[in-house]
Amino acid sequence: MTDVQPSTEYKTELRLLEAILFANDEPLSFAMMQDQLGASADVGALLEELQTHYQGRGIGLVENDGVWSFRTAPELAPLMKITKQPRRKLPKAASEVLAIIAYHQPVTRSEIESVRGVETSKGTLDLLLEIGWIRPGKRRETPGRPLTWKTTPDFLSHFNLSTLNELPGMEELKAAGLLDTRPILATLPTEGIAESGASDDDDYANWVEEE
Repeated sequence: MTDVQPSTEYKTELRLLEAILFANDEPLSFAMMQDQLGASADVGALLEELQTHYQGRGIGLVENDGVWSFRTAPELAPLMKITKQPRRKLPKAASEVLAIIAYHQPVTRSEIESVRGVETSKGTLDLLLEIGWIRPGKRRETPGRPLTWKTTPDFLSHFNLSTLNELPGMEELKAAGLLDTRPILATLPTEGIAESGASDDDDYANWVEEE
């Protein structure tokens, strides 16, 4: 006797239901899942199969008062230690520098300052280094051999990017003046940064004080 293999449509519905339950912050009712999968889907059978699949694992599919959700296996609760990283808004200066590095890399500090029009403090670069979103690149083969900066795999991972080609928001960056359409070297001023005294040291200091 040959076992009946599930259809491709059934497998797709099973994967879709698993993804829907995983992606939602709140538990889902049977009606909500049926609505998302369509009238032809056998939601009851799908839920039963998912429950069987997750038995004995770190998480399980649980029904409470008519709603369904994934929950951590209760016997693991005493063994778990969850550390939450406090969420802090990245300072404006650091956001600008990160955007310039992402779109112009590899880029030197003076080139970053050329695009921004203000001095970039060491603290801003240190902050981005500490977070793990930038790293030093090769030195320029120009007088002084300045260091260049590039983004890291952690940067791509944090912003859910596979490659730098997927960077979003280019039009907004252009509108904000952070993304120049000319080659970066062509934007360098002939007499350096304007003597405005502008710096992002205070911006970095305020961020540090929030820790």
